[in-house]
Amino acid sequence: MPAPGENLKINGERLWDSLMEMAKIGPGVAGGNNRQTVTDEDGEGRALFQTWCEAAGMSMGLDTMGNMFARREGTDPDALPVYVGSHLDTQPTGGKYDGVLGVLGGLEIIRTMNDLGIRTKHPIVVTNWSNEEGTRFAPAMLASGVFAGIHDEAWAYERTDAKGLKFGDELQRIGWRGDEPVGARKMHAFFELHIEQGPILEAEGVDIGVVTHGQGLSWTQVTITGKESHTGSTPMPMRRNAGLGMARILELVDDIAWSHKPHAVGAAGHIDVYPNSRNVIPGKVVFTVDLRSPDLAVIQDMEARLRREAKEICDDLKLDVSFEKVGGFDPVAFDEGCVTAIRTAAERLGYSHRNIISGAGHDACWINRVAPTAMVMCPCVDGLSHNEAEEISPEWATAGANALMHAVLETAEIVE
Repeated sequence: MPAPGENLKINGERLWDSLMEMAKIGPGVAGGNNRQTVTDEDGEGRALFQTWCEAAGMSMGLDTMGNMFARREGTDPDALPVYVGSHLDTQPTGGKYDGVLGVLGGLEIIRTMNDLGIRTKHPIVVTNWSNEEGTRFAPAMLASGVFAGIHDEAWAYERTDAKGLKFGDELQRIGWRGDEPVGARKMHAFFELHIEQGPILEAEGVDIGVVTHGQGLSWTQVTITGKESHTGSTPMPMRRNAGLGMARILELVDDIAWSHKPHAVGAAGHIDVYPNSRNVIPGKVVFTVDLRSPDLAVIQDMEARLRREAKEICDDLKLDVSFEKVGGFDPVAFDEGCVTAIRTAAERLGYSHRNIISGAGHDACWINRVAPTAMVMCPCVDGLSHNEAEEISPEWATAGANALMHAVLETAEIVE
């Protein structure tokens, strides 16, 4: 089967124009986007995507979780499709590229194929996964998780937002709950293009990140109980300062992550201090420790060290401590064949590239459970994401989409 020619490239200006047009829907207050899942704005973005797909000659499928599947037929009706895509929903203060680049990059592949009359043996399906962000309805990657059998659909429908609204009800309300059973589709492969959401590619001047693994994650909620007392009149030896215990455990978390360098990371991002008064020694703190690594054994070691050494710290300070694992998933190793297709594509196109591990969760991490999967990453300015100031260049977007297209077409098998 022929490989895509090195001169085969997408229309970068058209891709960029599509990104800017989608960004007009659900504008943020500071130049980004607020197009949260199953809101009216999400529905409007979906409708625009469907209009574009149908104009490109694709048929649209919609499953009961609201996942959208735009299909371009192949020459072999029995060949399993190659899927490509990401998500259109954003954070409340999100950027214009997180997720959206992967969906519209997939659309641009189809448009380019149409322009050049390219046919493939396998059908190609461009996908928009529902509720990847998980901000309004936790957890993240909700619909791809149901598709892959990680979550139960009835459970997913019952997820509620801050106002008590249910995901299933809101999906129905905006008119994007389909009839197709979720997870019924079989895939030849799945590819996802995404901005890095980290600083490595830009800092090293590398065009393409070839994602070999996705980090595993462990969230442990730590509750420390001491005794509230006056900050001015309680002698130092008589204090049971829960805040001090937390401070020492946070330093421990940093030490634990450094002990597994270079890929392990750890921090606490959610912290509640009680009573949170200026002149009261904290009697209780609750915080969540986020530990990540691409190696499951490392995650397990970090979890064990956290519990053992944090308890020793609290015992020394006469504090009570308890631990609850409140979230997590195992590391992901992406399919070697799909990863090689991306690496080969970058080399064929003359792009600089490096292997990279995704520090964030993506729909591809769940789809990897049911189909051969890999990811392409492009740089983003200062590694900033989940922020309205998120930014990439048209050149970065074009390079990422070109590498994506070559990997997809090689996998879908071009027909001469």
